[in-house]
Amino acid sequence: MPRASFLPFVSIHMHLWMTSRRALIALVVAAIAAACLFYFRSGAPTPRYVTALVTRGPIVRSVVATGTVNPVTTVQVGSYVSGPIQAIYADFNSTVKAGQLIAKIDPRPFAVKVAQSSAALANARAQLAKDKADMDYKKITAERDRKLRAEKVVSQDTVDSAQSAYLQARAQVELDRANIQQQQAMLHEAQVNLGYTDIVSPVDGTVVSRNVDVGQTVAASFQTPTLFLIARDLTRMQVDTNVSESDIGNVRSGERAEFHVDAFPDRPFSGTVGQVRQAPITVQNVVTYDVVIDVANPELLLKPGMTADVTIITAQRDNVLRVPIEALRFSPKIDGSAENHAVVTGPSGAPLTADSSHARVYVLRNGTLEPVPLKIGLSDGTWVQVLEGNLAPGQKVVTDEIREDAAQLTPPRFPR
Repeated sequence: MPRASFLPFVSIHMHLWMTSRRALIALVVAAIAAACLFYFRSGAPTPRYVTALVTRGPIVRSVVATGTVNPVTTVQVGSYVSGPIQAIYADFNSTVKAGQLIAKIDPRPFAVKVAQSSAALANARAQLAKDKADMDYKKITAERDRKLRAEKVVSQDTVDSAQSAYLQARAQVELDRANIQQQQAMLHEAQVNLGYTDIVSPVDGTVVSRNVDVGQTVAASFQTPTLFLIARDLTRMQVDTNVSESDIGNVRSGERAEFHVDAFPDRPFSGTVGQVRQAPITVQNVVTYDVVIDVANPELLLKPGMTADVTIITAQRDNVLRVPIEALRFSPKIDGSAENHAVVTGPSGAPLTADSSHARVYVLRNGTLEPVPLKIGLSDGTWVQVLEGNLAPGQKVVTDEIREDAAQLTPPRFPR
């Protein structure tokens, strides 16, 4: 065949081959697209479930609060009188006894007042003796004038004048006796103030703080100053905690409490609830109540003012059958919808929660969810006690469902 005749033939066959290739590629792309569309429209894949074990163990319901360590009894020792501190006989951490002298205010101004009052009392007593002698004389004069009047030697006016002078002298004696009582009271007051210059401990205890030094002047005119702070017994302490009003209903006297302090982070301390005080404490519209924890401190490790992180045990069950609280909150999805959950209800139709006496969990049997009704008890926010129900330790309960939504999957991209 001539070359000029062969070229049109080859060109026709090449064109037919390219057209067939494009048609084949288009057919393959269409088939893949149809398969993907069928896959995504066929429904979501089989859901997967998160499970947890049913176990035996303790359940502890507690209330957490923050408090401050304080001595059970703290006495503020002040001064009733003013003056410079002359001597101090106790310092920080000193152990003192009741009646022990711990400081002294300069007594000289008060000693002078005692001497003045003593002199005034002596003067009043001397005045009484003088006026009593005058009264006795005027009494004798009045009696003599009455006798002379009977003999008509003196006039009646002389008798009356003598009687009046006697009565005035007797009244002056009574006035002197009252003045003596007044001077005695003033002397006693001066002696009491002199005694107040001795600052003594009112109780047996330990000096927690000392607020004065020798030479410092104490002014007690308007407000009694605090010189010493004495804790009666540091082997017995208390923790004052602030418990919120939402938790105070579960706290009772006698309940066990545990706490930690920053000074001993690895050592737990324990105590008991001594008081649940009724007075509310309101700070920025937040209401709390003071709960007092009684603590023994034989080693004197706890010091006043320490911050304590307190856990009050309000209820406890040991070695009970328990399930995670997430298992009670789980409910299966209906028709794969993330918003449509099956709500577990009780006999009254109200939704059940982990705090209800009856609830329901789900277990997997042969790949199918099966509900298990339960009667539950104490809950600590993590575990729930199982009182009645067809569960055993080691069995798995469903806590969550993982289902990939086909509408959210990104379809594959093919080259053009």
